[in-house]
Amino acid sequence: MASDANSSVLSSFLDYLRIEKGLAPLTISAYTTDICQFAEFLEKPKRQLLTARRIEVREFLQQLFSHQVDGRSVGRKLSALRHLYRYLLLDKKIDHDPTLNIESPKQWKVLPKALARDEMEATLAGPLTLQAGRGTRHTKDSAAIAARDQAMLEVFYAGALRVSELVNSKLEDLKLDAGYMLVRGKGDKERVVPLGKSAQDALTNYLAHFRPVLAAGKRSGAPASGAAGARNSALLFIGRGGRILTRQRVWQMVRAASATGGRPASPHMLRHSCATHMVENGADLRTVQIILGHADISTTQVYTHLALDRLRTVYQKHHPRAKAR
Repeated sequence: MASDANSSVLSSFLDYLRIEKGLAPLTISAYTTDICQFAEFLEKPKRQLLTARRIEVREFLQQLFSHQVDGRSVGRKLSALRHLYRYLLLDKKIDHDPTLNIESPKQWKVLPKALARDEMEATLAGPLTLQAGRGTRHTKDSAAIAARDQAMLEVFYAGALRVSELVNSKLEDLKLDAGYMLVRGKGDKERVVPLGKSAQDALTNYLAHFRPVLAAGKRSGAPASGAAGARNSALLFIGRGGRILTRQRVWQMVRAASATGGRPASPHMLRHSCATHMVENGADLRTVQIILGHADISTTQVYTHLALDRLRTVYQKHHPRAKAR
């Protein structure tokens, strides 16, 4: 732990466990590991053990789940934090226990993996970052591909699209002036997906300046065969020579772009990032359900914990009787 304050808190807590509680050395070692891990997690939001909030405890546990840590281990870490904060509360070093009312991890539904907002921003800029890194290898085709990839990422994130929905999108589905597009999802069900200003700008740039370059371009070497070699001028996103993009190519593009932000992602992670960030910003689950194209809202309810955290934060801030008088 980098902070002297955190080190002091941990030292006094471990003395309490050793002297007053009489715990075994192995148990104390486990407490140390768990609390140090939480302290390191708090470095990103620039908080310390004494100033941690409930939302950070929840995000810490959620991150453990997203990294495939089993429920028993997550439960042990939550137990360690509960013991720490009860001790600090009794010792009057804090006036609120951030682990209060956090349910057992056994009751949690694991949220799908999502990128943090700074990671998402880096991913959206990824194609241009990669193109700039090529230096002298910059060509007209590479500029067109970078613009196309950036537009695809913006649409992924704006509308929470599945990869199959994106590669099969047609020019006629795009209603750019109105700020939305039609998406054909599972079971050939159509839904309307809004497009924000960033997605609209990226699409306008791609369609006006770079899609014609790709439509007219030629691939070097032998002609491609199969789906990858087919042409379809009706599609919104195309490869060189107007060829159909494969799902595999889109996966590779997303992975490469997201790696510039530090964590390789999949198209499905972009879909969940859209839903997660909307709920964190206060969107209701019904709206998120419509954008995701879930037939049943129970599928969308995996994001309930995020919605509840947002609800509690707003309530605490605005309700006149929410705080102690």
